[in-house]
Amino acid sequence: MTEVENKISLTETQFAHLGEGVVAYMREIDSDDLKTKFPGLPEIDSGLRLWALFAANGQPIMLTDEKSSALASAMQHDLTPVSIH
Repeated sequence: MTEVENKISLTETQFAHLGEGVVAYMREIDSDDLKTKFPGLPEIDSGLRLWALFAANGQPIMLTDEKSSALASAMQHDLTPVSIH
């Protein structure tokens, strides 16, 4: 019996937009790392653990101190949330 492989090819542009408007990812982030992810963010106390919600392309959507708030925000935007550990 021969196994048939289905391969999907994506261009770099198609790959960059994969999941756009459909998927968002949540991750816990240290307040010391925020400047690189959230440009223009005002100063926040050092050493805080926060939850960030990002679009599939990595664009920041929101920042909160509770995981449940990040989850609720994803759902309000009709996005499927995934958690990054």
